[in-house]
Amino acid sequence: MSTPANTRLDAALLASMPVLFVALWSTGFIGAKFGLPHAEPFTFLFIRFVLTLALLVPLVKLMASGWPTGWRLKGHIAVSGLLVHGAYLGGVFYGIYLGMPAGLTALLVGLQPLLTATLAGPLLGERISATQWLGLALGLAGITLVLGSKLDPGAMLFQGFGLDALACVLVALAGITLGTLYQKRFCTGMPLLSGTVVQYLAAGVVLGLGALLLEERSIEWTGTFILTMAWLVLVLSIAAILLLMALIRRGEASRVASLFYLVPPVTALQAWWLFDERLPLAALVGMAITIAGVVLAVRGQVR
Repeated sequence: MSTPANTRLDAALLASMPVLFVALWSTGFIGAKFGLPHAEPFTFLFIRFVLTLALLVPLVKLMASGWPTGWRLKGHIAVSGLLVHGAYLGGVFYGIYLGMPAGLTALLVGLQPLLTATLAGPLLGERISATQWLGLALGLAGITLVLGSKLDPGAMLFQGFGLDALACVLVALAGITLGTLYQKRFCTGMPLLSGTVVQYLAAGVVLGLGALLLEERSIEWTGTFILTMAWLVLVLSIAAILLLMALIRRGEASRVASLFYLVPPVTALQAWWLFDERLPLAALVGMAITIAGVVLAVRGQVR
């Protein structure tokens, strides 16, 4: 029999779960910054996916989570995995590897809800509201302000990174945006846990080929690298997914979506504390404008 104290504790735990999920999610960019000095991006991600699958597959059996039915659905889930995990994580890790600050990377890929809400119109037949167009304009203005604050008169174009890093992160943004729309359109019957296994498997194969063909595959097995890998696998790829499953079952997914707006500033704060990544005032103003644009675009979506 539940007591008032137990009820209050359950309510407090439920309220803290979305915040915890977003706090954990934001550390993915920091993990990339810690681990990439010791391994190339595709090699890093391939090892991460192999270790994650080694833990996820037994977990699917333990939790009696059903597997996707039919090869058509499995194929669609694999394609979404290539976009959501392969292109997104590959682009993020390579962008940071090529010198883009973790905070700026998080801000750029944080445009995903804005682009998803905007592209849902032409791709999924949803009507785009005036509020969404205003959000898109604010988001682009904010990003322009942030990137403008990082301009370097020298040959690199930006301070500490070049167009190659920016291109990689834009690929990541396109991957997570198109992957979200693709999953919404074709993967509605996907079991979350076992579907994630299929996604990781598809992305892992492609990233493994990328590591084999494009990288030297050398790894420095330092304490920092091992701890970073353990964090990304156990906390981000396993715990965060289980936490998301619990939130969806409790009907809290919308709260998680709204808290994703906090990922860029939380990442920027962590990067400043851990790596002394500093953003000038103009960039901070641009970040605030961009986040406001994302909020407007998502909340202005016509239901």
